[in-house]
Amino acid sequence: MIFISSFLHAAGALTGLAIGDALGAPLEGLPPPMRKVTDMEQSPKSKWKKGIFTDDTAQALAVAESLAVCRGYSPYDLITRLISGYQKHPELYGPTSSRVFELVITGKSPQDAARTVHLLAGSSRSNGSVMRGPPIGIFYSGPMVEACSEVCSSLTHYDPVCGACSAFLNRMISDLCRGISKERAYGRALARCSNDEVASRIGEYQRYEPLSDLDALLATHAAIRVFMEEEGFEAVVTRAANLGGDSDTVGALAGSLAGAAFGIGGIPTRWLTELDALPLVIFTAYRLWFVSKE
Repeated sequence: MIFISSFLHAAGALTGLAIGDALGAPLEGLPPPMRKVTDMEQSPKSKWKKGIFTDDTAQALAVAESLAVCRGYSPYDLITRLISGYQKHPELYGPTSSRVFELVITGKSPQDAARTVHLLAGSSRSNGSVMRGPPIGIFYSGPMVEACSEVCSSLTHYDPVCGACSAFLNRMISDLCRGISKERAYGRALARCSNDEVASRIGEYQRYEPLSDLDALLATHAAIRVFMEEEGFEAVVTRAANLGGDSDTVGALAGSLAGAAFGIGGIPTRWLTELDALPLVIFTAYRLWFVSKE
């Protein structure tokens, strides 16, 4: 296994996810703003103060905590943690994950619940399993990145496109955390992608406009295109969040990529000071990084 050489990149990946989530949250569901948002703001749709992250970060923290405590992927431990977070704030969670969690609470297995929700809705291609996955890239290197990403995604999202998107993003994060350039990390993720639809769109990412969307592939493409085209953490996350639409998730995905690449030292201090629960995020990243070296 190739270990992360510096904790700063692991902390950057998880903190970057939370920063992008919190910056994009006030713009969620809205068109791109006329005035570019460059600082944390309070969401007009809620009474929450600025700097609060959403279930995107809460679920990613659950994945990180599970990997650290179990010293690897444990589906039972993870689904228990995800449901615990859902029960605290069910209003924050998307319809796919919410329906799966409700069925699991009634006694269905996650696999049966995910398949049932997929069949009843006619689709499960939303981005909820992609946004929670970046800790997998922090923790694992080698083939386990793709393998764990896909099975973790399938806990709630039956559509294989979701797992392939998660695997692509997490492969890039894994390599970025381990000192590989973003161009090479992108190339390695593309070479390992086994889903033709995902490989086609992200393999020609400049051909398509970035769409901040609930669809797993559209959201993943938007985050990767922004990350590949911008320089520096602030430029990446600001552009991602200001796409509007599903801005918290695309901001979180782009922020995790940028944080992995530039480290926590590349995140503007003003955003760090305004992020709610920053100590929890950094401590969780430290636990994940420490266990990954064992």
